[in-house]
Amino acid sequence: MYLTSIPYRPDSAELFEAIADEPWAVFLDSARPRSTAGRMDILAARPYATLVTRGGMTEIRRFGEVTLSPADPFKLLRHYLAADGQPTPLPFAGGAIGYFAYDLGRRIERLPTKSRDAEAIPEMAVGLYDWAAVVDHERGESWLVAAGRDPRTEADWNGLLALFSDPPLPEFRCPFRVTGEVSINFDRSAYQQAFSRIQRYIAAGDCYQVNLAQRFSVPVSGDHWLGYQALRRLNPAPYSAYLNHPGARILSSSPERFLEVKQGRVETKPIKGTRPRAAAPEADSALARELKRSEKDRAENLMIVDLLRNDLGKVCTPSSVAVPRLFEIESFATVHHLVSTVTGHLADGVDAVALLRAAFPGGSITGAPKLRAMEIIEELEPHRRGVYCGAVGWLGFNGDMDSNIAIRTMVSSDSQLRFWAGGGIVADSRADEEYQECLDKAAAMLRLVREYGGGEAGELCSGS
Repeated sequence: MYLTSIPYRPDSAELFEAIADEPWAVFLDSARPRSTAGRMDILAARPYATLVTRGGMTEIRRFGEVTLSPADPFKLLRHYLAADGQPTPLPFAGGAIGYFAYDLGRRIERLPTKSRDAEAIPEMAVGLYDWAAVVDHERGESWLVAAGRDPRTEADWNGLLALFSDPPLPEFRCPFRVTGEVSINFDRSAYQQAFSRIQRYIAAGDCYQVNLAQRFSVPVSGDHWLGYQALRRLNPAPYSAYLNHPGARILSSSPERFLEVKQGRVETKPIKGTRPRAAAPEADSALARELKRSEKDRAENLMIVDLLRNDLGKVCTPSSVAVPRLFEIESFATVHHLVSTVTGHLADGVDAVALLRAAFPGGSITGAPKLRAMEIIEELEPHRRGVYCGAVGWLGFNGDMDSNIAIRTMVSSDSQLRFWAGGGIVADSRADEEYQECLDKAAAMLRLVREYGGGEAGELCSGS
């Protein structure tokens, strides 16, 4: 293993500038210094292998060789990751980083095919990274670390140290621009119809809760790294990420942890319950108190806690699954959320990949029971979710893992920027309130669209 200290910077975006334009560059971002909820940042590029799943096939590129496999993507990930479980001096010291789209769930559950796949991007896109820059903001330290699985690392090491010790000043970047109007796949009338359908399913006993999401789309041009920097300014969140993948750029400012594994200990932190922030401190505190006391939101949160206890129970020692924190308020740039914490310990012989598969997609963004909720989502939402409500994160060679629920997430492909917002519908939900909650959750992303509306980016930026 290679491990060398590099100069600490309070804002890791300055470090990422050095690799932002490289294909498969990834930035797992705690949003420091604007947010203090997170601690670690991980920056990496130049994976020695990539796994890209589309439909029933996964393309594996490894050291220049390309193979196709129809095997389960999670089993392929386990094979090529080959985690050894050995302790490392840093939480991440090489491993897999990427995204797992919501629609990867089709490889786990048998679902109908009704919604439209407008993005046509991979269901899984993961790189295997031998080296990474890891930043610990609590300790004020930064490190360049490598596992030594890629023979190119030794030859590149001094160059990487120089790159991250003195990152180049930003060169000219094509301004990020929104070049048209926002379209939405649910107007109020269509949302009301879908909402009413869910209420009938609940009344019939089909389900207890269904997450219903709206999809926004807008044409864009220019440099998406600049767009992500704007998003992290408007909505700093502890589980943010920017992925510069060849097929799509992922701009995520998620407040929600999906799954964390540390030496076999598991933690998930589902969010259910939302109120908007208010400008006046007194009004803002009142909204947080209202959320804390809301019987509806607490019941909705508890449904998902029970679902996740069941998911963790599939792969954890049954007696280890616990709920140490229930109905806590966490406040972010535009909303207050009701958050609970569920923990467990992986059973003998079970790894992080098995946990990811067992709990995927996250119950907080499906509803309960999970499979029936997903069937209803497929019936009612006009477009597939893609990355939205999937997960972005890492799995280390050391066997550990951390990931987000990909909410407050924007996905760019084919000159279109798409983002979503949704909420859980239960028996006593009201359509107008749920519709407004979606807009509250999308507030930062809609603000970004307004601020960066400005027409074409110009001739110099053609093809960007």
